[in-house]
Amino acid sequence: MKNNLPIFLSLGLATLFINPIFGYSGTSLEFQDTVPRSQAVNESQTVTGLISDQDGNFLPGATVQIKGTETGTVADDNGIYKIDIPSSQNDPVLLFSFLGFATKEVKVGGQSEINVTLANEESELEEVVVIGYGSARKSDLTGSVAQVNTDEINAFPTTNVLQALNGRAPGVQVIQNNGAPGGGVSVRIRGANSIQGDNDPLYVIDGFPFSGNPTNLNNSDIASIEVLKDASATAIYGSRGANGVVLITTKSGRSEQSQVEFDAYYTMQSLRKKLNLMNGQQYAQLMNIQAENDGLAPYFDQGQINSFGEGTDWQDQVFEQAPIKSTSLSISGGGEKTQFSVGGSIFDQDGIIKGSDYSRYSLRSNIHHDISEKFKVDFSSTLSKLTTARRDSEGGARGNSMIGAALMASPLSSPFDPDGSINVLSDDFAFISPDIINPMNFINEQSTVISANVILANAAISYNPIPDITIKIAGGIENRDDRTDTYQTRDFINSNGSANITTSQYLSRLNENTITYEKTFNEKHVLSVLAGFTYQDFKTTFLAGGGSGFLSDIFETDNLGAADVPGIPTSGYSKSVLLSYLGRVNYSFDNKYLFTATFRSDGSSRYSEGNKWGYFPSGAFAWKVSEENFMQDQQAISDLKIRASWGKTGSQAIDPYSTLNRLFPGYTPFENELYSFFAPGSTLPGDLKWETTEQFDIGLDFGILQNRVILGADYYQKTTSDLLSTVRLPSSFGYTTTIANVGEIQNKGVELSLDAQILDKEFNWNLNGNISFNRNKVVSLNDGEPILTNFINVVTVSDNFSIMEEGRPLGQFWGYQEDGYTEEGAIRFRDLNGDGEINESDKTYIGDPNPDFFYGINSNMTYKGFQLDVFFQGTKGNDILNVSAISSTMDYGQGLNMPEEVLLDHWTPQNTDAKYPAISRGSVARVSDRFVENGSYFRMKNIMLAYNFPIKESKFMQSLRLYVSGQNLLTITDYSWWDPEVNSKGSDNRLGIDHFSYPIPKSYTIGLNATF
Repeated sequence: MKNNLPIFLSLGLATLFINPIFGYSGTSLEFQDTVPRSQAVNESQTVTGLISDQDGNFLPGATVQIKGTETGTVADDNGIYKIDIPSSQNDPVLLFSFLGFATKEVKVGGQSEINVTLANEESELEEVVVIGYGSARKSDLTGSVAQVNTDEINAFPTTNVLQALNGRAPGVQVIQNNGAPGGGVSVRIRGANSIQGDNDPLYVIDGFPFSGNPTNLNNSDIASIEVLKDASATAIYGSRGANGVVLITTKSGRSEQSQVEFDAYYTMQSLRKKLNLMNGQQYAQLMNIQAENDGLAPYFDQGQINSFGEGTDWQDQVFEQAPIKSTSLSISGGGEKTQFSVGGSIFDQDGIIKGSDYSRYSLRSNIHHDISEKFKVDFSSTLSKLTTARRDSEGGARGNSMIGAALMASPLSSPFDPDGSINVLSDDFAFISPDIINPMNFINEQSTVISANVILANAAISYNPIPDITIKIAGGIENRDDRTDTYQTRDFINSNGSANITTSQYLSRLNENTITYEKTFNEKHVLSVLAGFTYQDFKTTFLAGGGSGFLSDIFETDNLGAADVPGIPTSGYSKSVLLSYLGRVNYSFDNKYLFTATFRSDGSSRYSEGNKWGYFPSGAFAWKVSEENFMQDQQAISDLKIRASWGKTGSQAIDPYSTLNRLFPGYTPFENELYSFFAPGSTLPGDLKWETTEQFDIGLDFGILQNRVILGADYYQKTTSDLLSTVRLPSSFGYTTTIANVGEIQNKGVELSLDAQILDKEFNWNLNGNISFNRNKVVSLNDGEPILTNFINVVTVSDNFSIMEEGRPLGQFWGYQEDGYTEEGAIRFRDLNGDGEINESDKTYIGDPNPDFFYGINSNMTYKGFQLDVFFQGTKGNDILNVSAISSTMDYGQGLNMPEEVLLDHWTPQNTDAKYPAISRGSVARVSDRFVENGSYFRMKNIMLAYNFPIKESKFMQSLRLYVSGQNLLTITDYSWWDPEVNSKGSDNRLGIDHFSYPIPKSYTIGLNATF
């Protein structure tokens, strides 16, 4: 566990500052008055106070006026006002106003001090959102765009900023692959589109198309995230927009006084639930039952069984409570010509599996400078250092992976021998499989450390020859250096020491050149035209080496030359280029009729001659019905907009050189010598075309009661054609596989969102939620032949478990249906074709990992300084294939521990309707509906209680908030294993698999936010 001192010092120093400087006592902060309170006199009454916004920021220059008179004043630089009310005023009322905020009326009565908080007048529909290569008011959008603001992004601690999108945006499904520190996240926007390619969206950070997940960013550095969903919004990104686009904008400077933001929190994580496994006595009973059923002598007598007790709880040996510590500091400010924002952060997470951790150190900067009235320059950069120690040995069978062994190791075995060495579990009893490995080997005697340095930098210069035209030239670079060190000590079972090092270098350079023309004609016609061309290249190199047989573990990976058997080093190189032309026209008439047309042409070096260029057009129309004259006399509907869009986007979906007939090196013996050679690979190159996704969207934005209630609705249908997939070839071809354009996939669905301001008085309550329905279907495949995918091998079962077939959802589970038990207690499988045999012809659809719908609900309540946020999230109708349960519940006769219910509910002549078959080595398991479970869940993702201290007046501090929160404290699900939010196979199209995954923890957090 890492040193907690930095976080405690941060919290302690904050308390030390608060107490003597601000006179803290009780539940509020008291400050010495700088404006003396007037005493009542016959001629007038003096009222003073502080004017601030809902975030506690002062509003200097705010106006205070006596209602019905011309008498008024303005607040000073600290938001403090003073006004004299003549005695002639009966029941005086003060009007408080400030540009951009709603005017507030307050009756004076006998009060001499009135502090006022003004609400932001800007409606949600007037917010500015980022779109591709520009920005727009939310009310002017013609495409489908979802926005997640900074408060939602920082609502609870996350390793990856993408986890903050979970349940926040309609149509966006976020799947946490596992609970490992720094673990991957899969994001699906309106379903999966590709078989061969990645289904994750394109991430664009401050205008730079980023590779992979944006793990280099700290949540507190992000100002907003926009999710572009329909083709009208994503077509500007052409060949990379088919899976949607996520635009991430980091915090920028401000032309005001400098502001310092400090955030710190401390989180304690733990295993959400333990699996109910057999204890020592129960384990011995099950082993004896297996021996009896297989005609063997009992392994234990009753006296031994009575003496065993609980035995070793291996889950306690592997899992522990683990902290997360995060500290960030950002400074922003500037003047009329220059604005800046810089920030630094430290994030440290220990994993709930011993020895696993993740750390991120990042430094961010954003600078804007007006060189002159015509020239402007912008620069942004993020420098990150990422390090993670992995202890998430997943998958496997019979306990040959760490997580598998934590569940299947015998409770009668001890982790260590009396001399302190790691116990060899298979030596404890003759019936224990030699495959099982003591999990202490993985924790104490094996290490995998991944370190990465990530640089993302952008610079741009803008030129305005006339006010209506902006010419922008931008350049950026993404550089990532990764190194993975893996070492297995001499004390690891059956090891003489082995070391491996893999390094990779990724470099992407970007140049974008755009010209924008914006003009308003006759106050009714608004025209914006964007044109440009871009260049981006991608280069990857890697180098790997290793060795085995070490005299000592002292060097680990620091000296591969010490290996007795050096490994053969390998290296590689790849490069691809993308050249693009783009254009967009936005036209608005009378703020009622909005038109958008976009076109992008991409040329990629990855594709075949004649197919290198793809063309991606889109068009959209929006009608602001609420702006029509016939809507002006009604009061109920405050906003009504209808949107429609169509467009095409693409996916590159293949690696560089996939269309070339490449030669690969190898070695062959000839006589007594070994010779190197080059020969074609096993994949036949194909004449490949782009995957193209065509999408239609119709949407509605609807607001009532002065937009206190806002409803959003979208219906979409998108079809991806020319799907790229690996196809097996007959052996006569000389190649085993080829990549070909094989078919078509369709996604269609409905998205609904609701934002309601239920109360906005002293007690404020905002409730918002969203729900998304998506239906996925394989429309066509090459020659109509189904494709079996996702092969597993867990000894007892070795088979494909998924299928792609025309007319069916992508990734459906494929296997056998069970039909009770035979007279001997063996599993009976359904003979679906009636031929009297159980074989491949009897396999059928046994589950679907695609949810019927997924949703998120967020409640935010404030009262005076208190704030209570509760966030719920979940899915319905999706299945999980529990591969973990195959070995853990069906692999009898190997000395494996199992869930308690295997002992309590297995087949016997007296219990023929049992959940599990007879306990025997002869039991046969197949990929069947037994292992398919309901993956639906309802989860309280986060609950937070905060107190915002009422800072009335200070030149030092603007706001201070303390909070406590809990994550994943409540989960309602029928799934039997650790957690239903699981995706062992990562970010491709293999969803809904749980194969001894690192469980997602529950956690408690205490934190501090301060602004100076």
